[in-house]
Amino acid sequence: MGVLRFDQGPSLLLLPHLFHETFHDLGTSLATEGVELVKCEPNYNIHFHDATSIKLSTDIALMKEEIERFEGKDGFERYLGFLQESHRHYELSVKHVLKKNFYSLLSMLRMDFLWNVLALHPFESIYTRASKYFYTERLRRVFTFASMYMGMSPFDAPGTYSLLQYTELAEGIWYPIGGFHKVVEALVNIGQRLGVDYKFNTPISQIQLSDDQKRATGVILQDGTVLTADTVICNADLPYAYNHLLPASSFARALLKRKASCSSISFYWALDQQFPQLTAHSIFLAEDYKESFDSIFKKHLIPDQPSFYVNVPSRVDPSAAPPNRDSIVVLVPVGHLQDSTTNSHNGSQAGTPTQDWPTMVAKARTIILQTIESRLNIALGPHILHEEINTPPSWKDAFNLDRGAILGLSHSFFNVLSFRPRTKHASIQGLYFVGASTHPGTGVPIVLAGAKLVAEQVLAGLGRGDRVPWGRGEGKGEGKKSALDRVGAGWGWEWVVVVLVAVLAAVFARGGR
Repeated sequence: MGVLRFDQGPSLLLLPHLFHETFHDLGTSLATEGVELVKCEPNYNIHFHDATSIKLSTDIALMKEEIERFEGKDGFERYLGFLQESHRHYELSVKHVLKKNFYSLLSMLRMDFLWNVLALHPFESIYTRASKYFYTERLRRVFTFASMYMGMSPFDAPGTYSLLQYTELAEGIWYPIGGFHKVVEALVNIGQRLGVDYKFNTPISQIQLSDDQKRATGVILQDGTVLTADTVICNADLPYAYNHLLPASSFARALLKRKASCSSISFYWALDQQFPQLTAHSIFLAEDYKESFDSIFKKHLIPDQPSFYVNVPSRVDPSAAPPNRDSIVVLVPVGHLQDSTTNSHNGSQAGTPTQDWPTMVAKARTIILQTIESRLNIALGPHILHEEINTPPSWKDAFNLDRGAILGLSHSFFNVLSFRPRTKHASIQGLYFVGASTHPGTGVPIVLAGAKLVAEQVLAGLGRGDRVPWGRGEGKGEGKKSALDRVGAGWGWEWVVVVLVAVLAAVFARGGR
């Protein structure tokens, strides 16, 4: 059948400057490490229920034509206004959120943050903000579906996250030739040159602590081997780490009750021919747009009419499939598991928990194939030579994801910034966390930004803050520059922050739907 390749996880490289920055910080570059990025054009083809479609692109002339087709002559000016706002969200978020740590609620009292927080529209939804610029329901959907990247409904995701649309429309969508694993391989190679000793496929059973449980001293492997360390950085899914690798605690139990992102049923199809009707990235939007998201995020169901994403990597990278064939990935967002122990799910009807995953997968497959055929007039089913599938239980089992939630904890306002689990353990010295469920959040480039923050914290904790190679150490004492940043500075001020934020939320939440 030849070699076919699928990206099991991310398939869109966004915020490319964060990738370039990471490699630059390591004294090299993507190009030097053999990572070739290609730009996807168009960004997407977005298909509506009645077989009409729209292209999204960084080409401003094309966007003018596409916008005016749906919104009329004045629509393009409103589109530019949307870009201006989303650009502001992007710049402020990178400067004040992605590149700053939030050690406690007091960290939100930084004047540079408070001065700009309302400009980020955190108390209005993405959909509400988009509705101020786009008058047709179709374009409101087109410019809000990207909230799925955060594992949230556009009717609940803070307006701040329109920054995702900005980076796509201004910087474009990129893809690493050879697949996303090329980026991982490059980082591994850099580490090996710098003396890192990797131990792959080596599960650990717990993080080892000192006798008084106040310091991390290493890890214990599943075979009983102890690896000692001065510092432990854990990138396991955070709820799993706290509940399975550390002693029981009320915080660990509370993590299991926090709002989580969605899961997915993902299909990986090897086809016996190419279908040019499918571009590198295609979105199929549900006719009942809001109901499809409510099914996922409020009822935790598999929606009857899902919005879903189709990726054809072979369209931009011929090495992903043999000549004249396609490799296709279909990601269908679904609600997360209701019970991680039994893998039970609400299925497609509330109140009827089920573990019948073969039936649920078959139903999702049928809906996807029927939708693609009705909108593009192509029948993929007879041309599928091979199929792989991921479901909420398989995501949970393969990557220890709590409730099978593929994007970690939710990104609602009270689950980000100082409210999100911190990158350093509150009471165990030498223990740090990085990944989707800690600050600053989910997504490969965002996690890279978080990794940089943790690296600075670790060096500061070891008394080597002045040795940050990229020249931005956060100073002494775990990087806390002022009294407002100190963990444990006293709960009096923290309650003031809680009240302040709650009042702001109450004032602005009315316009958030």
